[in-house]
Amino acid sequence: MKVILFGATGMVGQGVLRECLLDPGVERVLAVGRSPTGQRDPKLVELIHDDFVDYSAIEPQLTGHDACFFCLGVSSIGMDETRYRHLTYDITLAAATTLARLNPGMVFTYVTGRSTDSTEQGPLMWARVKGKTENDLLKLPFKAAYMFRPAGIQPLHGVRSKTGWVQAIYVATSPLLSFLVHVAPSYMTTSEQLGRAMLKVARDGYPRPVLESEDINSL
Repeated sequence: MKVILFGATGMVGQGVLRECLLDPGVERVLAVGRSPTGQRDPKLVELIHDDFVDYSAIEPQLTGHDACFFCLGVSSIGMDETRYRHLTYDITLAAATTLARLNPGMVFTYVTGRSTDSTEQGPLMWARVKGKTENDLLKLPFKAAYMFRPAGIQPLHGVRSKTGWVQAIYVATSPLLSFLVHVAPSYMTTSEQLGRAMLKVARDGYPRPVLESEDINSL
């Protein structure tokens, strides 16, 4: 399987990249991003690209892939709806629309979050925007598309948040997070489980297009 990964330097993307590189069924990983991952692996090809709404200059490099793991995301804290919509909806749909045209046999997997609002009508701005993003992704002509909605994620195996205070919280609460992974699978998963579940769904499919934390942990 040849995969494209967006957001490989973020916490979620780091975990997905690790599992892709370890998986013997993954032949090649194309990491598309604004900055290098800092990793070296025979499977890994990095493509530095700055314009996340226009992929015309790199379209030849985006063809011939079986799956895309889209792990880009930003927090809505302190952000108005117009800006958040651009960084969440516009950027995601620009990439997905291009990939659906170039790779009609592709499986597209998008990481959103628990409480995403599929009705697009709820009171939470971020949940409405995420809901519209999910809904419009599911309309694209991919072989299949899956929306992953993890709640809490425990980073493992050296995976780190790029935000210093967030990483400090993860370190301080690591024993508690490990406990919650086992006793509250509806609310907590790990970076390892998330990456492995995304690979499994890309290969084998899943009965539903939307996967919550308990679905992720069951795979």
